[in-house]
Amino acid sequence: MIRGVLFDLDGTLADTEPIQWQAYRRALLPFGVDVGVDEYQREWIAREGGAEYACRTYGLPIDAAELRARKNALYRELIAAGVAARPGARAVLERLRPAYRLGLATNTVRTDADVVLASVGVRDLLDGIVVREDYARAKPAPDAYLAVARRLGLAPSECVVVEDALRGVEAGRDAGCLVIAIPNELTRDQDFRHAVRRLSGLDELTVDLLQDLSRAG
Repeated sequence: MIRGVLFDLDGTLADTEPIQWQAYRRALLPFGVDVGVDEYQREWIAREGGAEYACRTYGLPIDAAELRARKNALYRELIAAGVAARPGARAVLERLRPAYRLGLATNTVRTDADVVLASVGVRDLLDGIVVREDYARAKPAPDAYLAVARRLGLAPSECVVVEDALRGVEAGRDAGCLVIAIPNELTRDQDFRHAVRRLSGLDELTVDLLQDLSRAG
């Protein structure tokens, strides 16, 4: 029986992936590197270690930690100007909230997650929020989803994870949850074979669909 729905933040409820790309792009431009969106999709979103990849591939005079620090500073400037919600983000939470406990698990650190959540205006609809400081290993490890399930008082087997990217799908699967993939424009080419459903948008995520998954389980 499904009792909880656990959402990812970046790319699922908040349209931050293009902002992440722009932050990395600005961080790399002073070194003569202009990262296109295809490269960003392939080396940053689809796999871990984008900063390490950039340092290695372009022979940067800084290490990955410094590159991430520069990117993070630029990202915070960009999100301070506002972040758009993914289409249907608030509506899906309002639709599911009467029937399910709702949680959020993100690889984003607390200060950035707070800014993004305030901007998209969905915090009041979430029963539990887990950010990067709340667990040991980032996605694709299952720690984030195990942590938010505990916070909601639910077993992972009672939860459905909603993710936009392969790493998150793997995290949800390895946590023992069913996973629904809702890819965005930057993740639609990824492999979602481990998801029980692939939807085209949040508007397709309904109580009826979740009840069907419960019956199938």
